[in-house]
Amino acid sequence: MPDSIDWDKLKTFHAAARSGSLTRAAEDLGISQSAVSRQIAALEDAMNLPLFHRHARGLTLTEEGAMLFKTANDVHGRIAMSLASVQNIRQLPQGVLRVSSPISLGSNWLTTVLPEFMKAYPEIEVQLILEDSEHDLMAFDVDCALRPWPSTQGDLIERKLGQITQSLYAAPSYLAEFGAPTSAKDLDNHKIVAFGGLLPSKLQSSNWALTVGREPSEEPRKPVMSINNLHGIMRAAEAGIGLAGLPDYMTAATRRLVRILPEVRGESFDLYFVYPTELRGSAKAKVFREFLQKVTRTSPLITG
Repeated sequence: MPDSIDWDKLKTFHAAARSGSLTRAAEDLGISQSAVSRQIAALEDAMNLPLFHRHARGLTLTEEGAMLFKTANDVHGRIAMSLASVQNIRQLPQGVLRVSSPISLGSNWLTTVLPEFMKAYPEIEVQLILEDSEHDLMAFDVDCALRPWPSTQGDLIERKLGQITQSLYAAPSYLAEFGAPTSAKDLDNHKIVAFGGLLPSKLQSSNWALTVGREPSEEPRKPVMSINNLHGIMRAAEAGIGLAGLPDYMTAATRRLVRILPEVRGESFDLYFVYPTELRGSAKAKVFREFLQKVTRTSPLITG
């Protein structure tokens, strides 16, 4: 066992262990995959221990590697907490603010309200990470997250921002060719674009257009097309492929969809602002949360 460990190698090991992939670790660190492989091999040589099992699907930790990862993760969290404390000594909102958001929410709503925030806090550099998976905030590589579901992770601070409403939309080209449905039941006679792929239970409400107007005992309607991303569903609806049940915030910036059957609504769902407990003192996260709370109180798209 070496008397000391090169921190660069430990950082590389931590990134590879967290992602389970040399390629992903290289992307996260901004270095080449070969550099990641060399640093991990050098660390294993220095410790005279195998840290990973290598296989075709990626990397898994050995027992020794799992022990080192736990320590490295603790160190990573403490460093992130220390950096946040140092940056906020004078309680000035400044520095990089890394925000994780679902792709559709971030690209169709958050980007439309960010200009006001960035004008108010020019010393904050916003880095927006768009992803539909639930980011592990305890990795401390983002500062906060927006989520349309309650967090499943522990040791996080969670604040409800508001409710997201859902309606039915169609392209004028679709309505010109097939007409508009006259009722929720009449959706049986129309083409619907739905959410497809592996749909997590927390997102089951995204496919409400397949069941609205039907009895619980009836099978859901068969979609004309399935897409595993809400933004893709909106684009398919804009192209006239079919009707779609969408969160109302998604359609504010497009003139290629019109709302139909306004009396038919999908189930509303909550929007949460989430961040690690260790970053509760972060001035930049605090002002961002307060800004979003103000926006959702006055926004007709997400009601506070």
